[in-house]
Amino acid sequence: MSKLTHLDEKGAAAMVDVSTKAVTERQAIAEGHITMLPETLDLIRKGNAKKGDVLGAARIAGIMAAK
Repeated sequence: MSKLTHLDEKGAAAMVDVSTKAVTERQAIAEGHITMLPETLDLIRKGNAKKGDVLGAARIAGIMAAK
């Protein structure tokens, strides 16, 4: 089996230079489920959550995760 290039000799993650790799088109599909009280969902939908825009924060987190 070939060695994983993004792990060092101790198994810790390490940066890898991929600038010489050919450009490829990729697609990923993700799915998730969240369980919450109906009252919590109502607060989120109305934009009244104490911590602000929950859906906006989730959208940004998803974009950053994809990058």
